[in-house]
Amino acid sequence: MSGKAFFGAGLPRLDTAELGGTLIVVEGTDGVGRSTQIDELKKWLEVGGHAVVTTGWARSPLMQESIEHAKAGHSLNVHTLSLLYLADFADRLENQVVPALRAGFVVLADRYFYTALARAIVRGADRDWIRGAYGFALVPDAVFYMRIGIEDLIPRAISAQTLTDRYWTGGGGEGMDYWEAGMDLRLGEDVYDSWVEYQRRILAEFDQMTAEFAFRVVDASKSYKATSAELKAGISQLLGAPRDG
Repeated sequence: MSGKAFFGAGLPRLDTAELGGTLIVVEGTDGVGRSTQIDELKKWLEVGGHAVVTTGWARSPLMQESIEHAKAGHSLNVHTLSLLYLADFADRLENQVVPALRAGFVVLADRYFYTALARAIVRGADRDWIRGAYGFALVPDAVFYMRIGIEDLIPRAISAQTLTDRYWTGGGGEGMDYWEAGMDLRLGEDVYDSWVEYQRRILAEFDQMTAEFAFRVVDASKSYKATSAELKAGISQLLGAPRDG
């Protein structure tokens, strides 16, 4: 058994031949519906007899509170923000992903380091620097990219007025916050214009990565049910899981 590959230099003393589980990533921009689909996929896989662990962006027990506190100040530069997310990713990889793969679980990741690359590059980080920083990451067995155009994404997001309200009140509830709207980049006259332009740039980065990293593109502009069926069909092909549900 050859084991899994690393994105770059990898981790010392980790025998990837021991990682018999399957790492499945669902990527896509803010508001595309990843988290809802992940919840559905987890239940579906478990009914099909698979042991499943989920992990998500900035959900490390070590770093989650620190990231939220740091972002609340609206004063982070691209390198500090990137390193906070890097620490979160490293903690989850070591303490959630690797143990689950070693135990033979299916790991469903709600975003992966591709999100980190896109966000950092849009904010002006050097491509080689940010990619090198994630050289210890495991290459997933499959990445399902929930692709959507900006015209279809906008109606799924909150209205411009509510976006503005949330920005000025500091967040909470639905909508996009200061960072998800790219307000640190001053991309528009208000939070809505900034959000649209920021998301447009993020989508362009994801599209550029699609061929390089062999993303399996899922048309997320379709209904929830149709998108779910497409994701399940792709995972069924990968795992031999039941396609109904």
